[in-house]
Amino acid sequence: MALTGRLGLLALLGALVPLFAPHWWALLAVWGVLLLGVVADLLLAGNVRALRFHRAGDTNVRLGETARVSLIVENQGRRRLKARLRDVWPPSAGAAPRTVRVDVPAGERRRVEMTLTPTRRGDRKAVTVVVRSVGPLGLAARQLSRAAPWTVRALPAFPSRRHLPAKLARLRELTGAHVALIRGQGTEFDSLREYVDGDDVRSIDWRATARRNDVVVRTWRPERDRRIYLVLDTGRTSAGRVGDIPRLDCSMDAALLLGALASRAGDRVDLLAYDRRVRVRVEGASRTDLLPAMVHAMAPLEPELLECDAAGMVSTLMARVRQRCLVVLLTELNTAALEEGLLPLLPQLTSRHLVMIAAVSDPRVGEMAAGRGDLASVYDAAAAERARAERRRLTAELRGHGVEVVDAPPDEIAPALADAYLALKAAGRL
Repeated sequence: MALTGRLGLLALLGALVPLFAPHWWALLAVWGVLLLGVVADLLLAGNVRALRFHRAGDTNVRLGETARVSLIVENQGRRRLKARLRDVWPPSAGAAPRTVRVDVPAGERRRVEMTLTPTRRGDRKAVTVVVRSVGPLGLAARQLSRAAPWTVRALPAFPSRRHLPAKLARLRELTGAHVALIRGQGTEFDSLREYVDGDDVRSIDWRATARRNDVVVRTWRPERDRRIYLVLDTGRTSAGRVGDIPRLDCSMDAALLLGALASRAGDRVDLLAYDRRVRVRVEGASRTDLLPAMVHAMAPLEPELLECDAAGMVSTLMARVRQRCLVVLLTELNTAALEEGLLPLLPQLTSRHLVMIAAVSDPRVGEMAAGRGDLASVYDAAAAERARAERRRLTAELRGHGVEVVDAPPDEIAPALADAYLALKAAGRL
């Protein structure tokens, strides 16, 4: 049972009756009338306990898009029900409308359409359904809260998919769909040709050169079925926001673009999310199943506010990957975290695998470094320059260990990582 605002107003007026009619029976009569009105409303209001709820609609939606979910209201009572209904979801689900009016005759059903536009990744679950049936006098109402379970998973937005056609065109050039051969090591031998300026001297075929008057080099065809292992760092550094986007979301976007590109190249792509333990693992997915598997695995991931266990991550990788592959670690170039964690372990990892680190840089640091307007801006610029110098020093140290480093702003990290992968293919290193 629920009391309405109208009843509260009438009760206030009833309390003022003694000021105008000092007889006790007048006050008793007023309150008696109000009580009879409440009882009549409760008796005449629709029976909300006779309602049953059913769901239908979308279960997945890409972040930024809209899902539609239907709530079917079934009246199993003997009287018509006119009520106000609220379908309660978490605020991040972006549910609309907030409330609706329903009119359900006895023994019939009505469908209530909801739209959900999530603002965060992950599972968004319906909380409850609240129905209030007000009596004809508007003094009291029957109210019911009942669960109507439904879950909509908000998947990563994958905005970098717009770059995929251009990267695939470049890939087709490398793999020979167009007339363009590449040179380098570790690929399948294709043919011989004359040396030209810019060729890698390691590709010179000295025996063939000795038989001719010109220097001859080998051309190579990129191998397929290479293994790419994507590693998402879900530790505390991934929780930082660059603009309005968490670093982890930028890393996911870059991983999806690289995964789509590498799978089209015929390479085998696996995914690992790690901080202090394995959060997500996607292994052995086929080319057609890879992207859906990665997207669904990434959707509920949230950063953990603790330091990533680099030793555990490396040992997990070494145990899972026996043959040589490209390990792509999507993390932050944080000096303290890398120097205390990953840097001492890099020789162990680079001795068996080709390692690439992809990090999201903050454009705001560059803006601060250019500021000279006042004293505060000068101090901000000095701090920004120091941060950039530290980042350059760390990048040089990583490259000294044989690690490829991709450092780019949020809107460029995904295509930059794809370009780095294609450059390894073109150089014959993958």
